[in-house]
Amino acid sequence: MTTTKELWENALVELELTISRPNFNTWFKDTHVVRVEEGTVYLGVPSQFARDWLSTKFHKDILRSLRGLSENVRAVEYVISRGAKKTEEVRPSPSVSELPLETVHAKTNLNPRFTFGSFVVGPFNELAHAAAQAVVRKPGIAYNPLLIYGPTGLGKTHLIQAIGNHFRVNAPDRKVQYVTSEKFSMDYVSSVQAGKIQSFKEKYRQFDLLIMDDIQFLAKMEKTKEEFFHLFNYLHDGNKQLVFSSDQHPNLIQNLEDRLKSRFNAGMIVSVIPPDHDSRLAIVRTKAALHNFYLSDEILDYLATTIEGNVRELEGALNTLLCHFEMRGEPLTLNDAKTLLRGAGSAKKAVSVQEVVKTIANFYGVEEASIYEKTRRKEVVRPRQVIMFLLREDFRISFPTIGEKLGGRDHTTVIHSCEKIKDNLRSDSILNQELHQIRLMLK
Repeated sequence: MTTTKELWENALVELELTISRPNFNTWFKDTHVVRVEEGTVYLGVPSQFARDWLSTKFHKDILRSLRGLSENVRAVEYVISRGAKKTEEVRPSPSVSELPLETVHAKTNLNPRFTFGSFVVGPFNELAHAAAQAVVRKPGIAYNPLLIYGPTGLGKTHLIQAIGNHFRVNAPDRKVQYVTSEKFSMDYVSSVQAGKIQSFKEKYRQFDLLIMDDIQFLAKMEKTKEEFFHLFNYLHDGNKQLVFSSDQHPNLIQNLEDRLKSRFNAGMIVSVIPPDHDSRLAIVRTKAALHNFYLSDEILDYLATTIEGNVRELEGALNTLLCHFEMRGEPLTLNDAKTLLRGAGSAKKAVSVQEVVKTIANFYGVEEASIYEKTRRKEVVRPRQVIMFLLREDFRISFPTIGEKLGGRDHTTVIHSCEKIKDNLRSDSILNQELHQIRLMLK
């Protein structure tokens, strides 16, 4: 059986073949697996700088290599660790199959720890949580299909698997399956190559609840997409519950056929957005408690204030502190946390008005010059209103200055535009998704 040490050594062999030797020697030196939990490999790195560089530049290569060696690997997190002390007793490394990777339920492919009870609910995900609860109460009737979309690391996988785990425990007679779109595609291709397409159809058509993660990847897989369309119809017509996740609204997924978009839109589509400060504080407090890890209120608040990204980044920062605490065995101070997490927060980039206009004009596919013109063409009005809204909300530019910069408009026009976007955001999920993508582009 492969140990965690052997798993990483084998991964390094593969990585060395795809990464230049200077990069490999610089960034992969002194790396090691700290632990493996629930399908996540916690990779120890010698410094914050190495952590930032590996997670930014080589994350996809590392994850692909580890997944190729062990199908149980789902994610990689980077923690600052200088490895085991030489004075420590050397114990046999546990095998990968003996670690918590195997907590994945073999029959359903669900992670038992992804439950409603361990899911932290806040303003950023409460609508998605409510929709998931409705599916549990009336499967196949309420919100079928249910599609939850949003950026990575906001708990979409946790929530859709919580639906499956509820049925696995409370309705064991119902057949449940969780699968990623990538795994679904691989199964389909393998069945075609082996001449077992009928077995493939029978396997996926037996489920009472099918949960599929990351459906955006199906868009470019023509044959798989066709089979998925027929599977969707078969299960939906039989009142079987369908649950999906995606990184964006299906209407925005390129190469996704209109017939699939219409089927997704016939159910419930709901978004999750990055958590606000209070939600981040609740998340980090809950995650720390799950590890029986005490952190002072000032450290918890520092984490919630500094890590403004997704839930996964919060967990990564918390794991860094936990790893340091386990090695040192002493309570952490606020200064310890600041030192360990130096550079972990997202730096705010200075952006000019011209850059904002150019970025948003390109996003909506309109001429940059048209933003400044005295035109009321529909295709220009919305981008211009979005520009005004973001310049005010995100960059705190005054209303008169925004009007002056955008073609000499009166400040009352700017105020009206900002209020219009603010009102639309309450009910327009596509606009919410567009704003999030634009904000990522501006960082």
